[in-house]
Amino acid sequence: MKMLIIHNACRPRIFGKTSLWTCQTRCISSWISGLFKQDETRSFNSVRDGLKSMYSQCLEPLETTYLFHDFHSPKLRSADFDYKPSVMLIGQYSTGKTTFLQHIVGKDYPGMRIGPEPTTDKFIVIMNGKEDSIVPGNALVVDANMPYAPLSKFGNKFLNRFQASVTSTPVLENLTLIDTPGILSGEKQLIDRGYDFIQVVQWFAERVDRVILLFDAHKLDVSDEFKRTIEVLNMYEDKLKIVLNKADRVSPQQLMRVYGALMWSLGKIVNTPEVVRVYTGSFWKQPLQHTANRHLFELEHQDLFKDLQSLPKQNSIRKLNDFIRRSRLAKVHAYIISELKSEMPRLFGREVAKQRLIDELDTVYRRIQSRYGVSAGDFPDINQMRRKLKVRGQRSPSALLPT
Repeated sequence: MKMLIIHNACRPRIFGKTSLWTCQTRCISSWISGLFKQDETRSFNSVRDGLKSMYSQCLEPLETTYLFHDFHSPKLRSADFDYKPSVMLIGQYSTGKTTFLQHIVGKDYPGMRIGPEPTTDKFIVIMNGKEDSIVPGNALVVDANMPYAPLSKFGNKFLNRFQASVTSTPVLENLTLIDTPGILSGEKQLIDRGYDFIQVVQWFAERVDRVILLFDAHKLDVSDEFKRTIEVLNMYEDKLKIVLNKADRVSPQQLMRVYGALMWSLGKIVNTPEVVRVYTGSFWKQPLQHTANRHLFELEHQDLFKDLQSLPKQNSIRKLNDFIRRSRLAKVHAYIISELKSEMPRLFGREVAKQRLIDELDTVYRRIQSRYGVSAGDFPDINQMRRKLKVRGQRSPSALLPT
């Protein structure tokens, strides 16, 4: 049984800037360091229960006070802490995403379609259940036991392209899989999906345990939409894995060239100082066309599936890691909003001051970094922050900053 201990002093009494942030800091630091007395602690049966308590008592009041939910991520609900670990597959159309998921699940699942053309035009959550069924998106977002309520902000066009595929299989007892629409290329990527595909991908990436980018050995070109998607995923590089699929369809000599070309393409998009781990193979049940690399494919297959099998065991650590990452972002966001608010005039010249502060946001970042010793990596993307500040100011000029 896992035990989580939280300091009693972290119960906030005053909803002010100092008390809230002090509470949040003490919650995180007290838990991690364990430097507190036993008679001043509370015990929980699991990390999940402890995180729920810490969020409601410490982090949520801070987020609400400084409008964190308007700028970054929606408020967390109980289902966000309780949900199973999940894996999301992303790739251009006809790279074998649905076949890959079929291979993991071990059978066909409701709503599955496989073909050379773009067959998956929906976000499909594959989950465990007693009977095979399909749950439409509008029903998913109102289910209190599911963590998908915030997806309703993307509108009906998205919800019509969102569903759950329920089937019974041992793999799904501890894991949830997410299939995504094939990313378009050429003129097709100019087609309007009716919702912000990149933003939806980012929403899922923030919450899943693993993101798998699937590439076809015969189609290594990266479309503009795929490039934008990968750039968004850079902030979740610890969750990112690359799969080079259908590798048995090329000869060993060709495979070396394909692998090198893939690494060269990824090096220009994936912002990491380390070499990205690429799993090479053919992830389906069909016989291999080129058998010279059979042993290599088997080893790669084993390594990838060991990683997926480890996710349920690491789920509590992942939730803790995401919680700490969220708390660090909330801290920096509170510093930013407080700094901007302190620079605003009380009566005259507010509109001019707002625009000046937005334009000079990089200076505000450096000032906060120097004053509070905040790491540069903890700050939100400056261009996105500028855009959100402008949108909030245009929506309601008097509500650019909290009162």
